[in-house]
Amino acid sequence: MSTRGSSSVRVALFATCLTDTLFPTTAIAATRLLERLGCRVEFPLDQTCCGQMHLNTGYRAEAAQLAERYAAIFAGYDAVVAPSGSCAGMVREFHPELVTTSPPRNAAARNTYELSEFLVDVLGVTDVGAYFPHRVTYHPTCHSLRMIGVGDRPLRLLSAVRGLDLIDLPEAETCCGFGGTFAVKNAEVSTAMLADKMRCVAETRAEVLTAGDNSCLMHIGGGLSRMRVGVRPVHLAEILASTEEEPWPAPA
Repeated sequence: MSTRGSSSVRVALFATCLTDTLFPTTAIAATRLLERLGCRVEFPLDQTCCGQMHLNTGYRAEAAQLAERYAAIFAGYDAVVAPSGSCAGMVREFHPELVTTSPPRNAAARNTYELSEFLVDVLGVTDVGAYFPHRVTYHPTCHSLRMIGVGDRPLRLLSAVRGLDLIDLPEAETCCGFGGTFAVKNAEVSTAMLADKMRCVAETRAEVLTAGDNSCLMHIGGGLSRMRVGVRPVHLAEILASTEEEPWPAPA
């Protein structure tokens, strides 16, 4: 798909169930950002879950039903954008094998993008006009890094944000220990992995920890709040949505 230079890309926002229910400001920020860049953003009200938790827990039939629903709801858009590498990965990698109807129903999966790859690869921008005067470190989440390969796209976007002081995160590519149902099934291992990640975040002396997935930010942020180190989690979309004229609410 190529829409470089276009100001009329019809985009469906797939907020994801976790963001929609627990972190709606991220979905609002993503919408504000995409509209600022000239996209026509729609939010299909019938959207639900991508089915990742169901598939990971062995409920393949239920995951397939959700994949079929996704294919129907998001059909016909130029692109579907999700502020989550984890959910975008589920849709792109697993929905095609779960959807058993005619091949055209898989078009929505092929047109689904994680936010940073949509901005860089589809819209062709790295400088989105953002302003965020804070010391920030970035955690590359496992699915965005290993499943869909966003690579350095988030870092390229963050590097172009005016006022932002980007600090390298030690052992950045190490998992935070969340992994969705992994944190529930393997709580002790998850907690140990989280402790290592929090140590690395604290070493940066950053004000803000950002990532492309609210699930990981929720996991790490919960631990950081108990450590009282003064680092707040902020989704990548919220940083990129912030401008000097319309600053996104910064961590207190």
